[in-house]
Amino acid sequence: MTRRTALKCLHWAVLPLTLWFVLVQPRDVALIGSWAVQLHSVLGLIFVTLALIWWADYLRRGLASRPGPKLGPRARVVHQALHKTLVWGLFGVALSGFLLGVTASRQLWAGGIVPIGMPLSLPRANDWVGRVHAAEFYILAAIVAFHAGFHIWRHVRLRDNALRIMLPRFFYRFL
Repeated sequence: MTRRTALKCLHWAVLPLTLWFVLVQPRDVALIGSWAVQLHSVLGLIFVTLALIWWADYLRRGLASRPGPKLGPRARVVHQALHKTLVWGLFGVALSGFLLGVTASRQLWAGGIVPIGMPLSLPRANDWVGRVHAAEFYILAAIVAFHAGFHIWRHVRLRDNALRIMLPRFFYRFL
């Protein structure tokens, strides 16, 4: 599998998880039962694992995307900034999630599988980190929406195949 194909798979695996965490809160799943809380936690572990893989690939090889010849100078800057912000933002969400576990009053487990640090029982820090984690995630979600809009604009306005590059071949006929 080529790097581009692997990143496409990663991209399309992270997107539904992002939507899940935007729409479904831990308090929502707690109302359903412990199995739903466990599922939410497993999805969080998958999300963080994919985010860290993406971040590690970026650190090792840099961005895989190129701005394209039809983008103007300002749009090229926005293109690169968006992609770097998304990759670093994913890492930041993973890091603040880890800090939630470290500052917790009891041992937390990601997906019931991986312990999240040694709990230091720092309730004020845990509250602060929780707020940062939530704000960081929703800001990142807004950036994801802007990113999608940017690529749709490129595809429609500039007709530069920006969507075709990232979509699986099956969807090409709809573009």
